[in-house]
Amino acid sequence: MADHKVKTTQADNQEEQSFDIQKSLYKAEDFYEKNKNVILGAALVIVVAVGGFFGYNKLVKAPRELKAQKMIFHAQNNFAVDSFARALNGIKGGEEGFLQVIDKYSNTQAGNLAHYYAGVCYVKLGEYQKGIDMLSQFKGNDLVVQAMAYGITGDAYMELNKVPEAIDAYKKAAAYNPNELTSPTFLMRAGLASEKAGKTDEAIKIYQQIKDQYPTTAEGRDMDKYLARLGVVR
Repeated sequence: MADHKVKTTQADNQEEQSFDIQKSLYKAEDFYEKNKNVILGAALVIVVAVGGFFGYNKLVKAPRELKAQKMIFHAQNNFAVDSFARALNGIKGGEEGFLQVIDKYSNTQAGNLAHYYAGVCYVKLGEYQKGIDMLSQFKGNDLVVQAMAYGITGDAYMELNKVPEAIDAYKKAAAYNPNELTSPTFLMRAGLASEKAGKTDEAIKIYQQIKDQYPTTAEGRDMDKYLARLGVVR
């Protein structure tokens, strides 16, 4: 890196670095709470779009889509108020959960979205591998929710101490429809995870990318601090 002077990290910075990484690698729920309206709004767009899907196989597919929408409604409401176990499993003899929507209507748009919701529920409930497996089955073509699925997958991998897999998932999340809401957030996580894995050069590269591509975001404005901590000075 020709225009950078790289210094060896000082021993007395190690404690600060360890704390900073621990502080910054917040769990999936932190990002969800901060961006709940955006996430739920984007997810709602997917479900609402189902209502207009009558051109193909109108007599068979459209009625199934409508039934799936009705079934997922209560689960979404429970999800919105952080009742994740109820949203996931429903109530016996009562309202259905996301797992029931998947079981009955997996080939519908609402059924597909239920995979995302169910994956987040599993992660929130501490069942990280189940969350990863469920999120991998969600196939989105929207601007935000698919990126969130990749990013939360990264969070789950971090909880399982599978750091290389987490880094890959974070990078995938950041690269999906690049934008100033999700991309710098997940690049930041990729950088911090790279530090945790001892990949300092990779972390520097990622932090520089944030600084160059997203300079006006909160993450972008903080990058000089992170780069300096790793010994990179202008």
